[in-house]
Amino acid sequence: MSAASVERPHDEHPLIAEAKRVKDRLPGYRVEIIGGQILVTPPPDGPHADALTSLSVPFLTAGLHGSETRVLQGAGLWLPAGAEDYAIPDLAVVDADYRDRYVENGSYDPVCFRLVLEVTSSNWKADLKTKVAAYAEAKVPVYVVVDRKHQRIHVLTDPVESEYATHRFHSPGQQVTLPDSIGAKVTLDVTEILEAGRQRTSD
Repeated sequence: MSAASVERPHDEHPLIAEAKRVKDRLPGYRVEIIGGQILVTPPPDGPHADALTSLSVPFLTAGLHGSETRVLQGAGLWLPAGAEDYAIPDLAVVDADYRDRYVENGSYDPVCFRLVLEVTSSNWKADLKTKVAAYAEAKVPVYVVVDRKHQRIHVLTDPVESEYATHRFHSPGQQVTLPDSIGAKVTLDVTEILEAGRQRTSD
């Protein structure tokens, strides 16, 4: 999803309080704090939502929305790198007891996240750079990016400090089998997902 930075206010209000005010002023927008900066993301377009729905199907079919794990959209992930940092991935696979891992501000301890997934929009660099570092520092085992800009799917695994040791990308015509660590065998059809997320050329 696209994101724009908002400078931290020069007053006594904490960053989270300012993020909440931004969210109140912009209903439907996603507001996150990453690296001490507020990121404001416009509501998703139709193809973004279409890709996200297409992605949800194989996770649900594999039984990941059950007694051991749950498949969530828009659940907050508390980031350890900053005192007020949190991200809101498009989709996540979490331990079923995630409610017991609540931290604050609608966000949960990253220890219960097995996978996070983002579908890019106009500011694709946020998903491919800023969030790579954030999720790696949070030790999220698997990060998947549906890169609509470059028409491929990235699968990042093995987080080490602020990066992932393994980064593979997959092109149309390929099938992507995700690591078993997420709790079940999930295979993604790259062509199907990218086609669902394709924007009209006139946009």
